[in-house]
Amino acid sequence: MKASVLIVDDDPILLEALADRVRFWGHDVRTASGGHDALTLAARRAFDVILLDLNMPGMGGLELLTELTRIGSDADKVVLTAHSSLDKVVEAMKLGAADFLSKPADFEILRRIIDRSLEKRRLLRVNRALTERNADTAGMVFGTSPAMTEVFALAERVARSEATLLITGESGTGKQVLAEHVHRMSGRATGPFVYVNCVAISDELIESTLFGHEKGAFTGAVSRKPGRLETADGGTAFLDEIGDISHRLQAKLLHFLESGEFERVGGNQTVTVDGRIVAATNKDLAAEARAGRFREDLYFRLNVIAVHLPPLRERREDIPALAETFLDHFGRELKRDGLRFAPELMKRMVASAWPGNVRQLRNAVERMAVLAPHETLTPDLLPKEQETGSDHEAGLYELPYREAHDAFRRRLIQHALDRSGGNQRLAAEALGIGRPYLNRLLKELGLPENAT
Repeated sequence: MKASVLIVDDDPILLEALADRVRFWGHDVRTASGGHDALTLAARRAFDVILLDLNMPGMGGLELLTELTRIGSDADKVVLTAHSSLDKVVEAMKLGAADFLSKPADFEILRRIIDRSLEKRRLLRVNRALTERNADTAGMVFGTSPAMTEVFALAERVARSEATLLITGESGTGKQVLAEHVHRMSGRATGPFVYVNCVAISDELIESTLFGHEKGAFTGAVSRKPGRLETADGGTAFLDEIGDISHRLQAKLLHFLESGEFERVGGNQTVTVDGRIVAATNKDLAAEARAGRFREDLYFRLNVIAVHLPPLRERREDIPALAETFLDHFGRELKRDGLRFAPELMKRMVASAWPGNVRQLRNAVERMAVLAPHETLTPDLLPKEQETGSDHEAGLYELPYREAHDAFRRRLIQHALDRSGGNQRLAAEALGIGRPYLNRLLKELGLPENAT
């Protein structure tokens, strides 16, 4: 992992020697010959480590530490000092220094300090990402029905292994949330969780997105860029909609699954990555393999352990708990304590087929929480196209022609957007219409227009 390091010293010989060695270790280095120059650099960009001399003319090291705190620099500050300056080291620690290095500088100790700083910052980023994901998916539970109890029992057993996992199920059943749950329960929980929606990325870019590319590999490749699999080193890569990748990419992915190795696009250097693969699809990959649209050997390699998430209409007993959890979350988010469902509304929600599954239920609860004029949510807040009854399409037959027509179009377009991960171009292609026309339909039908 590369660190961004700022070295501050008024001795040009020592400054250059330190900079050369840190660059040799593969880190990005900036230098400053005094406190004022260092403060200017630190105000312009973020650094992981700032190595600074305590005894400098003008703005000394202690004053620089104070000013770095004032401007909000979160870099790990390491002070350079002579053996006789112990009092200053103690004062520097009180001002926020993370470590110190005695002159003449021991390069091996410096290297350990930088590595330790990088590891600490990596763990902080992972913890922050986990906290944000937990907040984003607050209340995203699956339920306690027998079907889901079985799913989670299997997921917990899988998490303790390193086996490749294939998650199947309709759009909106929570495949990504289950993948994150498996990651958090695994021995890789402190590593990154990297999400890739294979259908939302064009065929031209998906290979470089997964495997990275070298400088000059294609037009616009102005520098080397690691891929998502490389980023997932030590953690988990979640490949959503795996059934939509090309045969050529399937072959490269199979090689990676078997060897842990690949080459970046435009490169010939072998990259080795220790990352676990969790894949997901709403397709029948066995049928796709029989039809020749998906490599059979890759299917068998992915299907070491498979977990199927049943649609919400097959486990209606989970709907009340899910809905209450979502309402509690959005009530707190909107600062509207005391929101509750009217009994008649809950009956209709349980009777609804929810073709968009848990995602659709969550969105509907959010909409009702926002629009509810009173604390009690009533049946009139439930969108008519979502009152589909126990039959998957029954609700449409109870609407006037124009409303049923619009409801069906909304469902069709939303399904295409869900399948494309929100990518309007891919959704339009799947629907066989132009993107400008899709944009007009989104406005006409009142669907969100913030897809990519």
